[in-house]
Amino acid sequence: MKRLKGAQLKMPKLKVPPFLVDLYYDLHDRRLLPLVALVLVAIAAAPFLLSGDSEEAPPPVAGISASPGTAVTGTARLTVVEAKPGLRDYRKRLKGRTPTDPFKQRYSGPIHKGGQLQEETATSETSSASGGEATTTSPPATSEAPPSSSPPSDGSAGSQNPPSVELFTFAIDVQIAHTETTKAGGRKMGEPTVKRGVLPTTPLPGEKAPVVTYMGLAPKGENLLLMVSNNVKTVLGDAKCLSGTDTCQLLEVEPGLPEEFVYGANDVKYRINILQAEVVPTQRSESAQQ
Repeated sequence: MKRLKGAQLKMPKLKVPPFLVDLYYDLHDRRLLPLVALVLVAIAAAPFLLSGDSEEAPPPVAGISASPGTAVTGTARLTVVEAKPGLRDYRKRLKGRTPTDPFKQRYSGPIHKGGQLQEETATSETSSASGGEATTTSPPATSEAPPSSSPPSDGSAGSQNPPSVELFTFAIDVQIAHTETTKAGGRKMGEPTVKRGVLPTTPLPGEKAPVVTYMGLAPKGENLLLMVSNNVKTVLGDAKCLSGTDTCQLLEVEPGLPEEFVYGANDVKYRINILQAEVVPTQRSESAQQ
């Protein structure tokens, strides 16, 4: 049989990508080709299998009425109740309470718990039921008045002695000596004198020669304060100066350490030594007067 001569169609040569060839041989060597084929078949058949297994939705239950108070008959019974928001009826809330008269006195006197100022007799209450209503009767309580306190000495009735406040301060014992002029015209330190119980704001050695003024306790509470007069020219000693420029005006003195002061136009030297300090009461003040 002779073939008809005509134009011959040449089919293009298909070339497989190298990575697919390598993938095929790798799966073939590891014997995974059947598993890959099974996975591809499952993926292709999954839409058909799922569409055939879909279940039909159950039909709605017939006979359900939207009107309140109706019951549904069938496999299940449902009751629709109308919602009533708001407060509960006061008759139900106060059902267990007994009505009382708000204008009737129920308590005849104060009730003291713990320590009582006066003795009171217990009130008795009797209740009787008649016609479904309860009536309560409470007789008035009788109490004895406490014994009246004795009147004070000043004659004012019912008054009491107000509390008093006692004040304290620091008093010092101080030794003072000063220079004296001798018959020969020289000067020497005279015999010291001791003043006891000197209170704050007292000038030393006195009003005529106020060399220093005792001011009380120092801020730290250990030493004492002396305010120096403007007529003092020189201060000699180990005291601590708290205020002053040319001459010290406020000294912090330790008890037992003497201080010397050159005072006045005659340059009289005073030696002042605070011996000790003690707490003493100053005055008593009534709180009522304050």
